[in-house]
Amino acid sequence: MWLGIQKLNTENFSLLKTARSEDGYVFNVYFIKLASSVINIISDVVSLFICVFIICGKYSQLLKQGTMKMLLFRKFRVLILMVFLIACSMHILIDLLPKLEKRSNIGCSCSHTPSKDPQNWAKHRARSGVESGWPNKHTLRILQDFSNEPNSNISSHSLEKTPKAGDKTEAFKRPEHFPQNGDKNRRFIQDTVVNKNVPVKGSRLLALFDHPLFKRALPSLTDEDTLFNVNTDIRLDPKATENQEWHAEGNMEEYTPTGGELAADSYPNWLRFHIGINRYELYSRHNPVIDALLRDLVSQRITSVAMKSGGTQLKLIMTFQNYGQALFKPMKQTREQETPPDFFYFSDFERHNAEIAAFHLDRILDFRRVPPVAGRLLNMTKEIKDVTRDKKLWRTFFISPANNICFYGECSYYCSTEHALCGKPDQIEGSLAAFLPDLTLAKRKTWRNPWRRSYNKRKKAEWEVDPDYCEEVKQTPPYNNGTRLLDIMDMTIFDFLMGNMDRHHYETFEKFGNESFIIHLDNGRGFGKHSHDEVSILVPLSQCCRVKKSTHLRLQLLAKEEYQLSGLMSESLLRDKLTPILIQPHLKAMDRRLRYTLNILADCIEKEGYSNVVEDDLAGEREGGHTSPRGR
Repeated sequence: MWLGIQKLNTENFSLLKTARSEDGYVFNVYFIKLASSVINIISDVVSLFICVFIICGKYSQLLKQGTMKMLLFRKFRVLILMVFLIACSMHILIDLLPKLEKRSNIGCSCSHTPSKDPQNWAKHRARSGVESGWPNKHTLRILQDFSNEPNSNISSHSLEKTPKAGDKTEAFKRPEHFPQNGDKNRRFIQDTVVNKNVPVKGSRLLALFDHPLFKRALPSLTDEDTLFNVNTDIRLDPKATENQEWHAEGNMEEYTPTGGELAADSYPNWLRFHIGINRYELYSRHNPVIDALLRDLVSQRITSVAMKSGGTQLKLIMTFQNYGQALFKPMKQTREQETPPDFFYFSDFERHNAEIAAFHLDRILDFRRVPPVAGRLLNMTKEIKDVTRDKKLWRTFFISPANNICFYGECSYYCSTEHALCGKPDQIEGSLAAFLPDLTLAKRKTWRNPWRRSYNKRKKAEWEVDPDYCEEVKQTPPYNNGTRLLDIMDMTIFDFLMGNMDRHHYETFEKFGNESFIIHLDNGRGFGKHSHDEVSILVPLSQCCRVKKSTHLRLQLLAKEEYQLSGLMSESLLRDKLTPILIQPHLKAMDRRLRYTLNILADCIEKEGYSNVVEDDLAGEREGGHTSPRGR
């Protein structure tokens, strides 16, 4: 009896989906599946042939009486074998024809062909996610492959639908947003761009940056106020400034500037960013180099990858074709997942979208103390495994049972097979933060945050039990004079708006001494909970009751309905390639936390008086100079 051929399931399996083994050989999964079908056919044929042979064997003794009957018996067996072989060939051809026809209609190497209709695509995506039996990601935090969730790579499928950074009109015309599986109430940041509170003239961001508070001029810069003193007569070879440890040797396709050297006006954008750093800011408000650098982060060819030493979670140092470098943090969570309430702050995941959102929030607050960060979709095989010279990293690559490329690297937390980072099938999201100048060129000093948490499961920090802790800090250098204490208050507000509890240290440039801004690095543990406001982050502000006047005025401005922090963030984040970066509840949480911050300051002013709480940092500018804040 003919058992037939088990047909390939073309709906759940891509013909062009390839898997790469640890030895680097590529196997076409289609041919593997086809081979299994052929083996199944052969086994069926053999079994049937054996059955026929056994049945016919019973009558062989009767046929031995004459040679003519023996010949007829042999011919009969050959005839049966030929019939089965022809049947097998026909079934193989029937199976092959639709696959070959489908192969000719596929024009890209990806496993998903984007639909022309985003709504149809979303419905198909939701349906396929349910049919494939994905686990419910909202029941509990799964400490495994978050990138394999059905919604984990939603942005990777919507890149063609994302408007360009400068095309704001298209962004405001889009009322649709991608629906999520089984949750019609969840809204992404596109909801806010059609909000009725959008100013009639259009962009909230343009209106904000046109406000006088965002047009404050810096004092005249001297050589002591700039991080680097550029001699325009000297031409620079950018390759001489790179860290040779991270680059592949002998790469003949590396970028080489014309003539091997560059004039100051044609430096790569990462170098122009470094040159623009001064005592008061990491970059200027309307510096076109920053937007150009963000474009470089998502478009420059990656020539080398290495693991960053230190830290609790995996981070990669990536070197680009133009010799710039960036810190890559891979996607570990979907946008919808919240940090479980039983998790300690020091064991929380570092989120790539939090790094991206922190850069945009820092710029909207006009602090400009976070290095530029952009989201990028990487091919894990071509842009990480094939270009790394780090053997420890290379050895951790493997193929998952779902035929996805995965790796886990080496680090203190979550670097194991159980917590591997997996692509779909080899595409993974991540954030790329531009590097600051090398420490050999511009030394930085690391400071312990006075309001650092204990990082202990059982102990509390001193500031958590001593309500007068700030008075002790005010008597301790460098917080007893200068702007450092006020900068800590800025950082406190910044962290509270994000929900970031992991601010144990901060850095400054050594050249500028204590009269300089502080750098807001490592913001990956922000935006973990939108349903909870961690008010302990604001303890420094409530204990010290000090704030810059410029910061206070900007917070009041962002609380107004015509600007609204959530609307500004949603518009700004639309410029990133991985949009949506934050879901709507996180944006609304920032508005709520902003109101809470202003209430804390209002209580301080009512208790101690406006002049004792608000430090007038604008007075020095009106008088043509800078004044140091008074000590208290």
